[in-house]
Amino acid sequence: MTASSPITQDVMTIPRKMPEGPINLVGLTRAKLLATLIEHGTPEKQAKMRVNQIWQWVYQWGVRDFAKMTNLSKTYRAELAEKFVIEIPEMVSRQISTDGTRKYLVRIAGGHEVEVVYIPETDRGTLCVSSQVGCTLTCSFCHTGTQKLVRNLTAGEIVGQIMMARDDLDEWPQPGVGTGDAGPRLLSNVVLMGMGEPLYNFDNVRDAMKIAMDNEGISLSRRRITLSTSGVVPEIAKTAEEIGCMLAISFHATTDEVRDKLVPINKRWNIEALLAALKAYPKLSNSERITFEYVMLKDVNDSDDDARRLVRLIEGIPAKINLIPFNEWPGSPYQRSDWSQIKSFADVIYKAGYASPIRKPRGEDIMAACGQLKSATERARKSRKQIEAEAGL
Repeated sequence: MTASSPITQDVMTIPRKMPEGPINLVGLTRAKLLATLIEHGTPEKQAKMRVNQIWQWVYQWGVRDFAKMTNLSKTYRAELAEKFVIEIPEMVSRQISTDGTRKYLVRIAGGHEVEVVYIPETDRGTLCVSSQVGCTLTCSFCHTGTQKLVRNLTAGEIVGQIMMARDDLDEWPQPGVGTGDAGPRLLSNVVLMGMGEPLYNFDNVRDAMKIAMDNEGISLSRRRITLSTSGVVPEIAKTAEEIGCMLAISFHATTDEVRDKLVPINKRWNIEALLAALKAYPKLSNSERITFEYVMLKDVNDSDDDARRLVRLIEGIPAKINLIPFNEWPGSPYQRSDWSQIKSFADVIYKAGYASPIRKPRGEDIMAACGQLKSATERARKSRKQIEAEAGL
């Protein structure tokens, strides 16, 4: 296919219509919430004020019970409770790694499950959020890629992962307290690096992140949110224009031959097309660099020649390169690069003038590290031979 070919999405990836009943307000943008309240009886003259009030209760203070929204009349609260609900995905289980990383198994509508990871650090905490149940990209080094795509997550299911984690961290301010007045944020950053390809679920990801960035709610800065894509080229410019968050590229190879095997979407939009889109990225500047993610696979993509090619490829793009030691999983056809080679690779990039941090593996003991996520309901293993055959190895 050419770079101009339209993006298609299998009908099975679209969430099926939910049963009739109360409407869940979580995931509705301000405009959609306004329209929904008016449609269900809130007078137009009052509706905008009601949106602001409900928004603060739900997204700033984490309140799910209309009866507790004390600046609304009792009559109106009762009307809301009859017509609407405030529901987020269900936490099925939580595992805590020896390094403090938390992996959540989360159940969504239809009984499907996704995994979400919280990574605490000294001065911040990062939540790795999923955008799809499974993944359609079949990247051969990624455990999620061995799970077939089931469907896209809704905006409510995406922002609901952030709300669930804030519940678990007990991080909602008391009603009446501003988000910035509640002390340091335990959940300060969000990365769309969990299960799925975010740009194949663009509208729902956009709406969820707009809610997360709203100053009267969860209030995460756009520069605290990073969207990672494997290279859905036509959607890259839209990410800057309609979301405005930071961008990361799941790159992992310096030739089309190798990237075709590691990241099969490269067969549709190759390295040249991807880099052209990045050089034209609307927010590209030294202060907002693009992050290139590069998993280190022994004897596959980790030579010093690969490092030198990488430097030449990204020339002219304000960037940093995150080197990710491969996190092995059962049946994986790859091995982690030797530490001496990872450091040699990093040194080539650093001497060329690019930041090249080596990402410390986190949560490996609970299968929460980068590339290891896979929902428990889809845990059936493929044999090593099957995986190698699909990767063309």
